Amino acid sequence: MPAPGDVAAPLALEDLSQDFPHIPPEWGAVLVQSAVLCLEGQGHKSGALLTVEGPFNALFRLAWSVDVTEAMRRYWNDPDEAAEQGAHALAVLMLRALTGLTVLERSRKGTGFDWWLASEDNLFQSAARLEVSGIMRGTAKRVNGRLKERTAQTERSDPSGLIAFIAVVEFGRPSAKVIRR
Repeated sequence: MPAPGDVAAPLALEDLSQDFPHIPPEWGAVLVQSAVLCLEGQGHKSGALLTVEGPFNALFRLAWSVDVTEAMRRYWNDPDEAAEQGAHALAVLMLRALTGLTVLERSRKGTGFDWWLASEDNLFQSAARLEVSGIMRGTAKRVNGRLKERTAQTERSDPSGLIAFIAVVEFGRPSAKVIRR
C-alpha cells in the first residue's frame, strides 16, 4: 500500500489512444471510454487517485477529458463487460508506467492471459504476459479471489518461460491489485 504522503504519478487515460504503437488509436479510445464510464459510474472524476497494491505499491492520479455521452452509456450497458474492458485500459497504462513494458499484441483465446508485453525499446520480442480482470465494486476478499482464479489460469502458458503479471482493477475505490509470477 502506498505510504501516507506519497506523491501520485500522473496517468493520462487518453494516452492509450495515442502512445501505443500496437493498439489502434480507435480501439484505444474505446478502452478509454469504458474506463471513464466505470470510474464516473462509481462517482469518480478526472483527478481521482488509483491505488496499486502488490510488488509495486504505487499511487496514480488518473486524468481524462472524455465526456460521457448517452450513446456511450447505451453501448456499455453491460456493466461486467465495461468493467472488464475498463480494467484493460488501466492495467495496460499502469503496467507500462511501472515496468516500462508495453503492449506487443493481444493474446489468443485459450492461452490463459490477455496481452503479450514487450520492452518499449524492443517491440518485436515478448517479454511478459498480462492477465487482466475488472470488478465494478468489490471487497478485498472478492479481489483476492479473482486474483487467485486468474493466477491459476495463467499457468497454462507457463511453458513460455515469461513473467506473468495478473492485475485485478476495482473501480469503486478505485484500486488495482497486481501480482507478478
